[in-house]
Amino acid sequence: MPELPEVETVRQGLAKWVAGRTIATVEVHHPRAIRRHLPGDAHFIAMLTGRTILDVSRRGKYLWLPLDSGDAVIGHLGMSGQLLMQPATAEDEKHLRIRFTFTDGGSELRFVDQRTFGGLSVSEGGADLPDEIAHIARDPMDPLFDDEAFVARLRGKHTEVKRALLDQTLISGVGNIYADEALWRAQLHGARPTDQLTRPAARRLLAHVRDVLGEAIVAGGTSFDELYVNVNGESGYFDRSLNAYGREGEPCHRCGTPIRREQFMNRSSFSCPRCQPRPRLRTR
Repeated sequence: MPELPEVETVRQGLAKWVAGRTIATVEVHHPRAIRRHLPGDAHFIAMLTGRTILDVSRRGKYLWLPLDSGDAVIGHLGMSGQLLMQPATAEDEKHLRIRFTFTDGGSELRFVDQRTFGGLSVSEGGADLPDEIAHIARDPMDPLFDDEAFVARLRGKHTEVKRALLDQTLISGVGNIYADEALWRAQLHGARPTDQLTRPAARRLLAHVRDVLGEAIVAGGTSFDELYVNVNGESGYFDRSLNAYGREGEPCHRCGTPIRREQFMNRSSFSCPRCQPRPRLRTR
């Protein structure tokens, strides 16, 4: 699942290519790609044809494209969604779901999605912030993110620290990969109770989350297969900088102890047994 760095990389690329351009035509090639747009494909097409894209914005793992009508296109990549800029002469992708052409006759915007878990929809009146994603918390790269409010809410929760990092109503954009990486840097096990974190420890963790996300954005995100690419079809390379995620049995870059893999919420967590010891069970 693409996380904040991958979605931000796509956002930056889209902003360069589509901001200020007017949509000429819209083609919907698969109904699941607009399943969140309940009025259907004819309404989706009518709402977008002739509209000018003003910008490309992001909240957590969601993108939205404000339009001159005051509406917005919401995009979620799901497991395999790709937003690609392609010349009009380029052959259609096998899993092409939606195509946008523009009045200037330049490159097309194509939504390609092999597994059809992602999709696009129109949010009426959602140019500033669509209601559909307003419940999602700001992410730590947002200039308006409130560090101290996050620290207080984190310490006030009765849960494990990794579960808290994945809670998109607390802090958005962080998924399994970058949670593991931030916890490795903070030398915290993901099962550490949040209400046992001191304020300095919580602040350090947040700083590591922000650093990991920032470095991953510079690297264009993390690509483990061909499903995540930027708008030009290029893979990210942050996987070369991973210290924990996906490195089971490999030596910890800090102490040399083999990285362990543990089951976590039907997924896997990766950590160093020495640098990130499991928390002791509480005793009464």
